[in-house]
Amino acid sequence: MLTLTDSAVKHLQELLREKGEPGKALRIFVEKGGCAGMSYEMKLDDPAAGDFAEGREGVQVVVDPASLPFVSGSTIDYSDDLAGAGFRIQNPRAVRSCGCGTSFEPALETAASAK
Repeated sequence: MLTLTDSAVKHLQELLREKGEPGKALRIFVEKGGCAGMSYEMKLDDPAAGDFAEGREGVQVVVDPASLPFVSGSTIDYSDDLAGAGFRIQNPRAVRSCGCGTSFEPALETAASAK
């Protein structure tokens, strides 16, 4: 399960409208790397068979099955502040995050279950 904040929904609606891609979703995936061990990656993409999808007000966030254990339970937000503008992930499965918020260290049980 993922939670989308009002700000994330609004910005994703605007982004899809600006890009002229109303059928796309925000894909969130996790890769090894970053200063904390795992990094969040995001892109506009078509939903695929097997994806977990969470939607609201005409927009969707999708996550592939391999990344889902690392981000399940997270809140997806959008903020525009001194650190920059972008989608932010508030992840209860992260035991440590880097200062920029784009990488994290997963809880041991999360990392083990994803293997």
